[in-house]
Formats: sequence, C-alpha cells, structure tokens
Amino acid sequence: MEWAEPEEKIDAVGLKCPEPVMLLYAAMRRLTPGQELELRATDPSTERDVSNFCEFLGHGLLQAERDGDQFFYRIRKADS
Repeated sequence: MEWAEPEEKIDAVGLKCPEPVMLLYAAMRRLTPGQELELRATDPSTERDVSNFCEFLGHGLLQAERDGDQFFYRIRKADS
C-alpha cells in the first residue's frame, strides 16, 4: 500500500519502555484529528503498548509491521 507522507515521524530506535509511548503520546497531542504519524522503534514491548495506546484512546492503528528487530507503526489521530 502506498502511503502519503505523515504529518509527524517518531524515531524511537534504541529507546526502551516507556519512552517510545511517551514520545507517541506527546506527538499525538500536537496533531489534529485525522492527521497521521509514523513510529519506528526497536523495543519489543511496543507491539503491545502501541496497540493498547490506540485502543484505549480511540486512535486508528493503520499499520503495525516488524522487519527484523525494528517495528513500524502508522497511526491516525482520533476524531476526538
């Protein structure tokens, strides 16, 4: 699938829990509803944490992929 450029990108490579989700939370506060971001991380706990974050706050988890030791996520901010 071809994606448009996201409004924000987070590079959390090398960071450990809870830092990737803290960066995600701060970035989502800066976005307006419907805007998207990409998160790249290496902490395996993001597989659980990002999904739970999106489900709890109503954000759309559009993409969740693993490539070797890296995890890629694309998230759309909820409509409020």
